Amino acid sequence: MPSLSDEERAVYEWQMCVPGVGVEGQRKLKGASVLVSRAGGVGGLVAYELAAAGVGRLVLAHAGVVKPGDLNRQILMTHAALGTSRVECAARRLRELNPHVEIVAVPENVNPSNAARLVAMSDVVACCAPLFEERFLMNEQCVRQNKPMVDAAMYELTGHVTTILPRRTACLACRVPERPPDWKREFPVFGAVAGAVGCLAAVEVIKLITGMGEPLADRLLTFDLRDVRFRTVKIVRRPDCPVCGGE
Repeated sequence: MPSLSDEERAVYEWQMCVPGVGVEGQRKLKGASVLVSRAGGVGGLVAYELAAAGVGRLVLAHAGVVKPGDLNRQILMTHAALGTSRVECAARRLRELNPHVEIVAVPENVNPSNAARLVAMSDVVACCAPLFEERFLMNEQCVRQNKPMVDAAMYELTGHVTTILPRRTACLACRVPERPPDWKREFPVFGAVAGAVGCLAAVEVIKLITGMGEPLADRLLTFDLRDVRFRTVKIVRRPDCPVCGGE
């Protein structure tokens, strides 16, 4: 595992006091690589919190340019960056936050031609894409490559987070066998709700890397902030799942 400089020890001093982290856990974070797709409302918070926590390498996959409609929720995007690359803006903001973190900016969304390569670049995947096509691709590659995946999503004032451990827990395809027919790319969203989901997902990633606590394995955490209800639902692995059933 990599060593920590005096400056890094000072930056991470308070979180190294958390039981189960310490210097060893912080070194694990520094030595880890995480793929975040995408770096929008949910993924932007995941990337921000992981950079702040000292994860050594973040791979950001996000295509397109910054638009006015991004700015109510995507904290890594700025008004000054309107019309420029989303992922480069996100990378710049993260480097300003923590220059000790290596940021790999990929100006592409996850697709059939790059999914295997992007997942192979990481130890853990944070799946924050709004489209099921992308999420299914990451889920399939994580199962094939035996990489843990934290799946996070939101809609309006609701959100959910779960952790998928290949060959041990239910995968995304076990829970969602196919794309919901009425799912749309654009949907109601408050930045605060996306941020809540992103922070929960970031904690799951940190737990997986450091080994502290219990991940949301075979459990789906859901919440509705309209009336502030949280619940955890058991997920069962399907033996006939076309993605993980034979693993």
